[in-house]
Amino acid sequence: MDKSYNLNELAMMTGFTTRTLRSYLNKGLLSGEKIDGVWQFTAEEVDRFFSEPYVKEGLRIKRNAMVFDFLVDTSKKANRACVILDLPVSNEEGGEISAFFCDQMAKASDAIFSYSRDRGMSRVILTGPEDQVAEIMKDYYKG
Repeated sequence: MDKSYNLNELAMMTGFTTRTLRSYLNKGLLSGEKIDGVWQFTAEEVDRFFSEPYVKEGLRIKRNAMVFDFLVDTSKKANRACVILDLPVSNEEGGEISAFFCDQMAKASDAIFSYSRDRGMSRVILTGPEDQVAEIMKDYYKG
């Protein structure tokens, strides 16, 4: 079965709040299906959502802010890392990549990530404690 995403996973991937995503659902920018009271989104629905011009600009702003915030934070008390992966992959491979990072974030205590897909390119931004980021990247390349 193909990976489906719930509202919380989509919020984690995009940096949008669940409230914003619900607003996008109401406006028709995002489509999905409510199953047993939980919103579910297929990889195709997520790709369609990412390709909406209004959403694409919001995602770009969120990604840039994530990296900028990492760079300008001079008050870090411990080693932190920021990794940006640009991956020219198929839609199916992009779905596997986003699913992998969603699963990893469920286990990470302080790491965050962003995922987007545009014109055949998947982009992952991962920030957090150096050891957590390193472990996630090790697992990514191992798999």
